Amino acid sequence: MELKADMLTKQYKNKTAVDGLSFTLSKGVTGLLGANGAGKTTLMKMICGLLTPTDGKITYDGMEVSEEGYRNILGYLPQDFGYYPDFSGYDFLMYFAALKGLSRHDARVRTEELLELVALTDVARKKVRTYSGGMKQRLGIAQAILGRPEVLILDEPTAGLDPKERVRFRNLIEEIGKECIVLLSTHIVSDIEHIADNLIMMRSGHIIWQGNWSEEEGSLEDFYLREFGEDK
Repeated sequence: MELKADMLTKQYKNKTAVDGLSFTLSKGVTGLLGANGAGKTTLMKMICGLLTPTDGKITYDGMEVSEEGYRNILGYLPQDFGYYPDFSGYDFLMYFAALKGLSRHDARVRTEELLELVALTDVARKKVRTYSGGMKQRLGIAQAILGRPEVLILDEPTAGLDPKERVRFRNLIEEIGKECIVLLSTHIVSDIEHIADNLIMMRSGHIIWQGNWSEEEGSLEDFYLREFGEDK
């Protein structure tokens, strides 16, 4: 289970958003850390096959991300995830289960399992528009893992959440990371410093550091403030 990026580049007319990135992701949580505008979202969209690289390639166990087989093992929660406000949480997941081709029985079993996993069982029949920001994000995670993905991409998933919801969300991601590759982007150090097995730090489309921070000396927060303090 390996996702590899090889000299990945994305260039627009007057800007290089991602510039020659190479890395390998394996099972567990990898934090993608950087200030807003660092190129994190562009990178994640290329990993999801939503953007075509200008140069370089991304493969999962040798399979190109543009192949249909890859999309079948991918889960994605974008930063601005669209909800159907008049659906209940239960109906929302049942709808996505149908889109993925699950039978009604299997969809019901999986939906109930996921609602319990993300702690939404008590509000499963309430309309999504009545949910708090944290509840909506947890519903988004449930949608993203509905197909039991081997690769899960999360773009700024804790943005706008209160401290209690952030902790709940981090615990959920840590658990999910035991079963698949998780790439979680953020500009908030505390979101990932205790759950990420590895880190990739980006600035202006480049990787400025990658590896396991637990093997380094000093505070990750201090390092981040030194590197990104003016951009934060």
